[in-house]
Amino acid sequence: MRLILYSKPGCHLCEGLQEKLEQIQNLSFELEVRDITTREDWFATYEYEVPVLYLSNRQGAKDAEEKPLPRPSPRANVQQLEQMLRKYLAN
Repeated sequence: MRLILYSKPGCHLCEGLQEKLEQIQNLSFELEVRDITTREDWFATYEYEVPVLYLSNRQGAKDAEEKPLPRPSPRANVQQLEQMLRKYLAN
């Protein structure tokens, strides 16, 4: 499975979430960070929403299905974030 994090430079919430995701060791997933400032469509969609987290089944470039995940609380610790993700990775 793959997690996609829409982020932008200087976003402290984005950086915090990315750091916590990178610390998770008991779940197997690939993390892709997408900088919304690199594409106009991403910027227009997520300018005021970042960080935004998606789950991708990544079967293929054309077949990949991306499902938005609820935004975790910035106060959630690594274990709480892992518990939340476990629910969605199991589905």
